[in-house]
Amino acid sequence: MRIVDIISKKVDKKELTEEEINFFINNYVNENIPDYQASALLMAIRLNGMNDLETTFLTKAMLNSGEIIDWSFLNKTIVDKHSTGGVGDKVSLALCPILAALDLTIAKMSGRGLAHTGGTLDKLESINGFKISLSDNEFKNIVKEHNIAIVSQNEKLDPADKKIYALRDVTGTVQSIPLIASSIMSKKLATGSNCILLDVKCGNGAFMKNIDEAKQLGKLMIAIGKKLNKQIAVEITNMEQPLGKAIGNKIEVLEAMDTLKGNGPKDFTEIIYSSGSTLLMLANKAGSEVEAKKMIDEVIKNGKAYKKFLEWIEAQHGDVNLLENKNWFNPKNKYEIKAKISGYLKIKSAIDFGIVAMKLGAGRAKKEDTIDYEAGIYLNKISNDYVNKGDTLFTLYSSKEIDKSLENEIMNVIDFNEKPYKIDLVFAKLS
Repeated sequence: MRIVDIISKKVDKKELTEEEINFFINNYVNENIPDYQASALLMAIRLNGMNDLETTFLTKAMLNSGEIIDWSFLNKTIVDKHSTGGVGDKVSLALCPILAALDLTIAKMSGRGLAHTGGTLDKLESINGFKISLSDNEFKNIVKEHNIAIVSQNEKLDPADKKIYALRDVTGTVQSIPLIASSIMSKKLATGSNCILLDVKCGNGAFMKNIDEAKQLGKLMIAIGKKLNKQIAVEITNMEQPLGKAIGNKIEVLEAMDTLKGNGPKDFTEIIYSSGSTLLMLANKAGSEVEAKKMIDEVIKNGKAYKKFLEWIEAQHGDVNLLENKNWFNPKNKYEIKAKISGYLKIKSAIDFGIVAMKLGAGRAKKEDTIDYEAGIYLNKISNDYVNKGDTLFTLYSSKEIDKSLENEIMNVIDFNEKPYKIDLVFAKLS
């Protein structure tokens, strides 16, 4: 078998066999296939696609390229939730402790943010002392004792994805639905989860720009899950505007904490209840969405969800006393953007808010950039709020001096309407 023949086969739009896909993955990981040949095959896949079976074979080969975490000693269903990334997306910080408080077991590996999308790990690392790198034993022991842990990705898991993703990033092959699906699914399955909720963000602030692409990706990941005997559900959610009122790191942690106390923004709370109920039903903990939402409501109202959050943060060495101190979020500089006219606010672009937050220091333009945990944006007003001239619309925060021209970047992507408009937060649920 030769890699050049496999490349030619896919160039000719033919279906690859499991043996051919295994040959490619095994030899590329072991450095027997050079980057230029791997790039040629990835471009052929990008242009000519893969069917569901090919994509399943690719996912399986990537999954088996490294270790797979074994949770059988717990004799429990392991649940996980993955988001394709967006602006103000702090869902994991609130959802995971809610599920853990309802006796689901969450063993999650997350990534960092890049450009306009915030990373869960960056938000957690803004908590003083929080440890994202744990040994296998530490990870398993915390999950066993507390039902929850979120850690950085283990280098031993899915090495094929690490190599292929780095290559896709520089060869124009990122926007390929089979390659996106196999990347997400191989990583999620390597963590040993049985039930996985995939939150596919859709809109200008997400990688999936339209609903048809998002549904295609969602259906493909469900098909892969079924072929590999895993329970998969997909929610396609709105990323045309930021989620919640906070964009940044510390500021998003605080919003997640408020939500766990029952005081979160309406849109963010709605997503938490939607995603939580989907996972509770997927794991057979609830028989209906109504029952699941009542369960979530109860652990928020009785304080168990917030208590579990603090327990989890402390288990991973975070300083909860400092976290609960009102001076924990204490940026040196702030700048308020005021409304120049009155009307119902409409935010037209999530990505522009994410880029401004990045420029303030809350995100990275390059992987090696340093995060300013105090930086970010607070949306004093969100879409469909009525605004009077002179009201504060948004507050910018940073440890460095704030460039006043950032106001223009934000003002260019908002409008004021005479009437409110309809906003769908969850476009579709697939299972």
